[in-house]
Amino acid sequence: MSFIKEFKEFAMRGNVMDMAVGVIIGGAFGKIVTSLVNDVIMPLVGVFTGGLDFSGLFATLDGQSYDSLAKAQEAGAAVLAYGAFMQNILDFLIIAFCIFLMIKGMNKLTKKKEAEPAAPAPAPEPSAEEKLLTEIRDLLKNK
Repeated sequence: MSFIKEFKEFAMRGNVMDMAVGVIIGGAFGKIVTSLVNDVIMPLVGVFTGGLDFSGLFATLDGQSYDSLAKAQEAGAAVLAYGAFMQNILDFLIIAFCIFLMIKGMNKLTKKKEAEPAAPAPAPEPSAEEKLLTEIRDLLKNK
């Protein structure tokens, strides 16, 4: 029974729940970035490269020629789909840049909070030695 209780305590900690939310949002964010790359950026890159579609770039390893990546894969040929790899690299770079911007923004907010003057800390309670010395001093004053 203690194992289940321990797991429940672990799962209900704030940082585990935050991580779960982050993973879910990250998955959705990844889809948005993939759409941005596939539907916005890559067509623009294609315009500048004369209509070249990176996702369709491939090389076959069997020495035969195929009209498209889909036809080569359908025929069971071993292919190097380097265009899809280049597109995935671009996806990664955009996601990394967005995360960098978010962290940079969060760090700015954190620095602003740290710059605000903090309330003075309460005086620490005197140690046993300090209390004893104070009692001795008070006794000597009363003599």
